[in-house]
Amino acid sequence: MKPWLLKLHRWVALVFALPLVVVIGTGLFLSFEPWIVVRAIEPGSLTVAKVHALLDKHDPSGQARTLTYRSYDNTLTVSAGRRGGTLVDAATGEVKPGASALASTLVSMRRLHERLVFDLGWLVTASSYAMLVLAALGVLMGCPRFRNTFAGWHKGMAWGLLPLIVLSPLTGLFLAWGVTFTSSPQGGGGRAAPLPLKEAVRVVGEKHDLSTLVWLRQQGGRQLVRLVDGGEYRVFAVTPERHRGDAAQLAAALARGQFRRRLVGADERGDLARDGRAAGHGCVDLGAAAATPAHARAAAEGGGSVAQRNA
Repeated sequence: MKPWLLKLHRWVALVFALPLVVVIGTGLFLSFEPWIVVRAIEPGSLTVAKVHALLDKHDPSGQARTLTYRSYDNTLTVSAGRRGGTLVDAATGEVKPGASALASTLVSMRRLHERLVFDLGWLVTASSYAMLVLAALGVLMGCPRFRNTFAGWHKGMAWGLLPLIVLSPLTGLFLAWGVTFTSSPQGGGGRAAPLPLKEAVRVVGEKHDLSTLVWLRQQGGRQLVRLVDGGEYRVFAVTPERHRGDAAQLAAALARGQFRRRLVGADERGDLARDGRAAGHGCVDLGAAAATPAHARAAAEGGGSVAQRNA
C-alpha cells in the first residue's frame, strides 16, 4: 500500500508543482503588503473634502462605484468597477500616467496569486486541493525516520510544518467557498441600495481617518469599505441613515446594553472573491460594553453608520 501512496504523492506533486510554486511564492510576497501600506500611512493626509473635490473633478457624472487608495503611492483610483479607472495623485489632484513600480508589482503578484497568468482561477483552487491531498498522502505513509539526505529533509520539514502546509490551502479554500466562522444575521434580505460614493465617503470620514482607507466599493449588494484599523485590515459595511431607525430609540437601546453590532466575515480573497460570493454573515452581541454615554450621544446625532464586518 505504501509504494502506491508514494507514487500517487509524487505524481500529484509533479502535475501541480508549477502552479503551487507560483501560488506559494506570490502569497509570501503579498504577505508584506499590509506592512508596506501601514508604514506609509500619514494620519490626516486624506480628508473627506479632498476626496469629494477629486470626485467632482474626475467623476463629475457620478458614475464611479469604487475608490482604491494606496498610501505608499499617495494615489487614489476612481473606477466604475474592480479594474481600470482613473489614477489620481491625491496630493496634486492630477491624473497620473501609471502606477509606481511597487504598486504594479503588488497588483501583478495578486493577479498571479488569484488567477495565475491566463485567468486560471480554477487552477489555483485545484492546486489548493492538491496541496491538501499531498499532505494527506504524506500522513498516510506514516512518520518517517529522519536521515541526512534530500528525501530525509523533505520528510522531516513536511512533518514539522504540517499545520502550516494544511492550514494555508485550507483557509484559501474556505475563502473561495465563502465559509466564515460567524453566523448569519437576522433579516439579511432587506438590504437597502448602496449609498452614492460621495455619501459613503462622508459617512466613513465621520468615523475614521480616510488616510487609512484601502478601498471603498459595492459588493454583494452592500457598500463595503476596507480600512487599516489597529494596524490590520478590517472590512466594514457602510449603511445609510434610514437603516439606523429612530435615533432616540437606538440611544435608549444603547443605554440598556441591548445594542448588537453586525460582524460579518470579510472576503480576504479581496481579491479572490468575485461576484460577492465570499461575504459571510454573523452577529456579535456587545451587551453592556456598548452602553456608554459616548455611544448614546453618537447614536442620537443621526447620519450614516459604519458597521464593522470583520474583527
